[in-house]
Amino acid sequence: MVELAPVFRALSDPNRLAIYRLIREREDKRVADLDRSISVLAREFDLSLSTVSHHIKELRQAGLIRCEKRGQTVYCVAVPEAIEAIERFIGEAPS
Repeated sequence: MVELAPVFRALSDPNRLAIYRLIREREDKRVADLDRSISVLAREFDLSLSTVSHHIKELRQAGLIRCEKRGQTVYCVAVPEAIEAIERFIGEAPS
C-alpha cells in the first residue's frame, strides 16, 4: 500500500511536481531510456544537477518513482501503484 502523506508532501514542491510530470510524460511517450536519465531530465530545468538529484531522491523516497543505475547513468520511471493510490483517494466519496 502506498502511503499518501509522503506522496503529497513530495508533490507539494513545484520543482518536484514538474520533474515528476516530465518523467511521466516521457514514459507515456515511450522515449529512449537516455531521455529518462537524471542528467537529461536536469537539462529541462533551471536547476543544478545536484538539486535535480535531490528532488529525484525525494520522489523516490515517497514511492512515486523507481531509479535504476546502469553504469554511471541513473534512469527514472514512474511507479504505477502510486498513481493508482492517488486516483483512488481522489475518487473516494467523503463520508
